[in-house]
Amino acid sequence: MSLSEQWFTEIAENTGTAFSLKIHSKLHEEQTPYQKIEIYDTEQFGKLMVIDGCTMLSTRDNFLYHEMMSHPALFTHTKPSNVVIIGGGDCGTLQAVLQHSEVEQAWQIDIDERVTRLSEQYFPELCTANNDSRAQLLFADGIQWMKDADSNSIDVIIVDSTDPVGPAAGLFTQAFYRDCASALRADGIIVQQSESPLLHMDIIKPMHTSMRKAGFRHTRTLNFPQCIYPSGWWSCTMASKENTLEQIRADDITQRDFASKYYNEEIHRAAMALPEFMKAQLD
Repeated sequence: MSLSEQWFTEIAENTGTAFSLKIHSKLHEEQTPYQKIEIYDTEQFGKLMVIDGCTMLSTRDNFLYHEMMSHPALFTHTKPSNVVIIGGGDCGTLQAVLQHSEVEQAWQIDIDERVTRLSEQYFPELCTANNDSRAQLLFADGIQWMKDADSNSIDVIIVDSTDPVGPAAGLFTQAFYRDCASALRADGIIVQQSESPLLHMDIIKPMHTSMRKAGFRHTRTLNFPQCIYPSGWWSCTMASKENTLEQIRADDITQRDFASKYYNEEIHRAAMALPEFMKAQLD
């Protein structure tokens, strides 16, 4: 088989599924102290980043994830001045966050600096905000960083993590959510990627339970497509102590001074609608 006929395939044994992309070549591979990172050049989806055998992002469809991980939470908060991103080393979420002029400071805390450096090399379009004066890139343990954060100091926390296995498993615990609740101001919001509703309700439902036990009164899961992730159907889950997560700054969405490829007011409202099987488990 010639190189142009090769495919990258992510096999999810636990769900009996697989996803493949036709590739031209492998551009990079390395084992960091934390994980194995691979970069491919694909035929139809541009560059592809893979971590520990799992697809992370592609040039073609990353905007879906990055916009939905940032804009709904920021347009739900009344005035998101200080934002913390846990994970997100590819910098796409940071770039989306800093499109919001009301954000005065954004910290990105990712344990593996190599993810960011490889993103700067192979996905430079995602890293245009890295030198923004409001951005602080820290390469540290996000769980410990949140534990040490000052109380009532943050408006929005975005947990842009890998799947809840290995080091990322600690980001899905009640103890972590309790630290986040302490660090957030009263009207603060946390949003976390929450896997596929079709395949992972056994992850999403406990997230809601743990968030509520940690002090968050309100929780909402939003749905969106993500082609390269298992099932092609993904989600993020928001939580807040006082903000009901129902009201959005609709006028600010309409009058925003930046372009989006997926997100708008209608998408935001539609993403909050739950299919019946999710309602039955989350209500």
